[in-house]
Amino acid sequence: MFADETLREAPPVIVAGRVQSVRTAGSKLVFMDINDGTANLQTVSKISELQADSEHFKSFIKTARKGDWYSVTGWPHKTSRGELSILATKVPQLLSPSLHQIPETLEDLSTRAHSRHVDMLVNPQAILPLLVRHNIEREFRNFFDDQGFVQVSTPLLTAGAGGAVARPFETMATELEGQKLNLRIAPELWLKRLVIGGMHKVYEIGPAFRNEGVDATHNPEFSICEFYDAFATLEDLIQKTEALLFRLETTFNSLRREAKIRGLSESPLSMAGPYPRLEFIPTLEREMGCSLPNLDSPDITEQLLALFRDKQITAPASPTLPRLLDALAGHYLEPLCQSPTFITDHPAALSPLSKHFTCATSSQTVAARAELFIQGREYANMYEEENSPTAQRRNFETQLRYRAIDGEGDGRGEVDESYLEALEWGLPPTGGWGCGMDRLVMLFSGRERIGDVLAFGGLRNVVAAGNRGRV
Repeated sequence: MFADETLREAPPVIVAGRVQSVRTAGSKLVFMDINDGTANLQTVSKISELQADSEHFKSFIKTARKGDWYSVTGWPHKTSRGELSILATKVPQLLSPSLHQIPETLEDLSTRAHSRHVDMLVNPQAILPLLVRHNIEREFRNFFDDQGFVQVSTPLLTAGAGGAVARPFETMATELEGQKLNLRIAPELWLKRLVIGGMHKVYEIGPAFRNEGVDATHNPEFSICEFYDAFATLEDLIQKTEALLFRLETTFNSLRREAKIRGLSESPLSMAGPYPRLEFIPTLEREMGCSLPNLDSPDITEQLLALFRDKQITAPASPTLPRLLDALAGHYLEPLCQSPTFITDHPAALSPLSKHFTCATSSQTVAARAELFIQGREYANMYEEENSPTAQRRNFETQLRYRAIDGEGDGRGEVDESYLEALEWGLPPTGGWGCGMDRLVMLFSGRERIGDVLAFGGLRNVVAAGNRGRV
């Protein structure tokens, strides 16, 4: 049965892992495959080689089960078939039993979502998105470190979520009686304070929270990366985006060739730049076959609603100028962005924190902003930051009027005086950039739902898992 290739010159080795299978050959020989988290290894327990009596060996045979954790002490060995193994010199030692039988298959989506640890044991491919996320975040850090950025952490709990138009989560702190707190919507306003303070290249990778819907590409808790670069123009931000995406593609192509992440599929898209650019208003007018009305008109909402009726497009609930423009972009522009594409120069109403200028083509007030779309989904948002406290106050006040209609916002219902006071100390011309990390993981792991790339699924799954077993 055995080739004479047991290596006994070196001391015995000790290996440990979870049992994948147990196979007996009579009453005196047991083959056990264990996995240490990186690979499977066969262990061979032959009673004639063990320092144990037959009763101890028989007890091991009766109790060893798939899913248990065992340690095995023995010699490196090759079987007659040439398979590398460990020839045990002691009876394998049980480290931790699995009190549940690991199923051979697990296909029920609900069970897989609510018991992610079991899903990972049965379907190892469930781990792939977590490995993809690790490599994306590592490459982000390497990219920013190479360019002289400093990674920072900013508050998650604050009196006002700040930095984006979205509904926040609200809570209270026992030590701050009567003070309503929000989980942050974005780290943006904190990071720009650091730029004002003299840290001209900063970035953060971390969680953000938006008390909104759950669907294939949205989860109330998500991961975001934002960086702020003093004196960077919109063109600089676009070029950095192209360089970063191409770097990720190169990394995953290398990991795929070297088989370092098993099951990693090849991306159908090339991330090599430059990417096409679509100006928001001219492209929208071309696709609609008509011109937009003056977006600064007092009755612009009524004019756009008439346009929606004329084009037979369903208008959004609580229609405001930003919501109507967003809906038009979703209907006409985003489907054009299958390969990596930038939509640029958004109407000013969509970008209250960015610099504004008059578009030479349309004569409308637009933002120095770009969004990256891939396969019709937004991946990154970037703009030249508004650094005038006077202009920023005006934009905040306009934004509050929209919030009064649609009920969104950071929960404060007032101008962020703290941020405006910080701007009075002088924010240098600055380029800001944000990217949803979860969507990047979806892209490079080939997953279609955001819940598939989160360690424990989306919010519904997390809540359901937490409620299991509760009385």
